[in-house]
Amino acid sequence: MARIMILVVAYNAETTLAMVLDRIPCAILAKVEQIVVFDDASQNSTYHVGRSYREDNRLASTQLRVFRNPVNLMYGGNQRRGYQYAIEGRFDFVVLLHGDGEYAREVMQDLLTPLETGQAQMVMGSRMLVQGTAQQGNMPRYKFVGNRNLTWLENRLSGTHLSEFHSGYRAYSVAGLRSIPLPSITTNWHFDTQLIFQLLKRGYRIVEVLIPTYYGDEICHVNGIPYALHCIWQTAQFALLDRYRRSRGRA
Repeated sequence: MARIMILVVAYNAETTLAMVLDRIPCAILAKVEQIVVFDDASQNSTYHVGRSYREDNRLASTQLRVFRNPVNLMYGGNQRRGYQYAIEGRFDFVVLLHGDGEYAREVMQDLLTPLETGQAQMVMGSRMLVQGTAQQGNMPRYKFVGNRNLTWLENRLSGTHLSEFHSGYRAYSVAGLRSIPLPSITTNWHFDTQLIFQLLKRGYRIVEVLIPTYYGDEICHVNGIPYALHCIWQTAQFALLDRYRRSRGRA
């Protein structure tokens, strides 16, 4: 039986973390070995909310682990720490879940199935596979337009056909993550984009599944323009490397 871990990355999520944990389906809890919360040096009580949740026995202490980074590692750095934990713990699959409650925990099995059946090494939850899904989840128009335009450009440059590059709801084969030099990947917000291309360079298969989403009062910490420029630069680097490899293959 596969060993599955849920990685919850949290920053200033004291008002949403317990709700995120509450809504993990019972069927998923029955098969997940550990749920690991990494609080990225929040400026509020996020860590204590996680600890209280465990101490209230709402999840067994052996199943729920809560850690607090002594310094803020940033979005990518927090993920890196979580994936290193999964690698060292010899898990088979890890699901990335944000602590702000944006992504639907109820469809987590949809992300796990392609991993469990060997169809993919990475699964991305997409809000763009079916027209109108993102708008129904109250995605702000500027985010929707930015996401669509940036994804179009990234697909055009890299030769990929993803419906979106920028969903944070993902699941990975830990064997795939183990093959990547995680310490060399950025700690910034474009970590997710770099990780996609690291997997594609190694020939791993990426599958997308439809997810609903919900935008409420969460605070967006991403600076959009630098983020977009970083993503374009990473895509261009991948495209140039891919073109070079193809030319070498024809030589």
